[in-house]
Amino acid sequence: MTITYLKRGKSDAERSDEDAKTRQIVESTLQDIEAHGDAAVRELSKKFDNYTPSSFRLSQDEIDALIAKVTPREMEDLKFAQENVRRFAQAQRESMLDIEVEMQPGVILGHKNIPVQSVGCYVPGGKFPMVASAHMSVATAAVAGVPRIIACTPPFNGEPNPAVIAAMHLGGAHEIYVLGGIQAVGAMAIGTETIDPVHLLVGPGNAFVAEAKRQLFGRVGIDLFAGPTETMVIADETVDAELCATDLLGQAEHGYNSPCVLLTNSEKLAKETLAEIDRLLDILPTAGTARVSWEDYGEVIVCDTYDEMLAVADDIASEHVQVMTDRDDWFLEHMTCYGALFLGARTNVANGDKVIGTNHTLPTKKAGRYTGGLWVGKYLKTHSYQKITTDEAAAEIGAYGSRLCMLEGFVGHAEQCNVRVRRYGGVNVPYGEGAPAREAAE
Repeated sequence: MTITYLKRGKSDAERSDEDAKTRQIVESTLQDIEAHGDAAVRELSKKFDNYTPSSFRLSQDEIDALIAKVTPREMEDLKFAQENVRRFAQAQRESMLDIEVEMQPGVILGHKNIPVQSVGCYVPGGKFPMVASAHMSVATAAVAGVPRIIACTPPFNGEPNPAVIAAMHLGGAHEIYVLGGIQAVGAMAIGTETIDPVHLLVGPGNAFVAEAKRQLFGRVGIDLFAGPTETMVIADETVDAELCATDLLGQAEHGYNSPCVLLTNSEKLAKETLAEIDRLLDILPTAGTARVSWEDYGEVIVCDTYDEMLAVADDIASEHVQVMTDRDDWFLEHMTCYGALFLGARTNVANGDKVIGTNHTLPTKKAGRYTGGLWVGKYLKTHSYQKITTDEAAAEIGAYGSRLCMLEGFVGHAEQCNVRVRRYGGVNVPYGEGAPAREAAE
């Protein structure tokens, strides 16, 4: 097995040091919010965003005024994208069925899919106003039937971004706050004097937002760990360097710590892509950000075979995986660890980020090994129930249950079963003993 790195990013040790610093900052900030509520939130907003309105929550009049600033063309585009997200989420919701099955005569088991009762949706927007994130979190929650949806987004250039607010409102948010970063996530999860806490946090964000969600998990639910964006391009010589370089830098512009990896079995394509990236960085308007990400977190990996490429891809478990090969469906069939796949040269990650309809809130930092991305099912809790409708079934199940409880030494548990055996089966089971087997009773 031959795997060659033509370019490496920061080492795991360096990344670990950065994570440790982030953890400390987030921990102290969340403690401040818990201790001081609105006052802490206001001070943090002033410090990080220089934004201190009389109220962080927008009134309906303020929402209407902001929406009025969105042009008809922008509104049409926004609605097109949101409708795609809704339609795909609705199709997913319809695939999740409540069930009820009669296991044996008189014994009925089932489950119901119940919406989470409140959700806090974080929509990033400090560096770029992430209009699409409002569709992904807010509109999908609405499709799931969540009765209380609150949404937070930071100010953009010192004020609420009209398009983001429009997307939140159209998506179905019941409360909209212009609030960003740790202070937004902390306020939604912990609660303050003016913000009631939620049951679930969703949405992407920077490293600090992702770490805040991690630390708050348990107090509230979270969708997944969705930190700085990651992208991987899996390519062979069926495509050229321009496509590969464009798809890598298209995600590197998100922030200064966005890993982007080219994985290929063509050394020629790898070297040409490195050269093309250098060329594009000289003309890309967002190169100030993309260049740092590429220099610190970019990697180019050359493998001998497609099987090696598959193994490396599953090990990295990137958030976005753009596959452009002569066997795209083979990767779809065999890959097991990733956020989302983008198959073929005709598609791209930006489609998924903004418009095509799949959700763009996806697992990062290898979380794709154990979870997929945000979807309508994340807002639903599957709860089971059981009922016994006949005396015969109550006595029979009770007898089995009694004996199995005694096998484990749970006498009190056994008596829960025994009282049903006595009452519905007419069998006298002494207190503290297991029910007799049917053949013994007969």
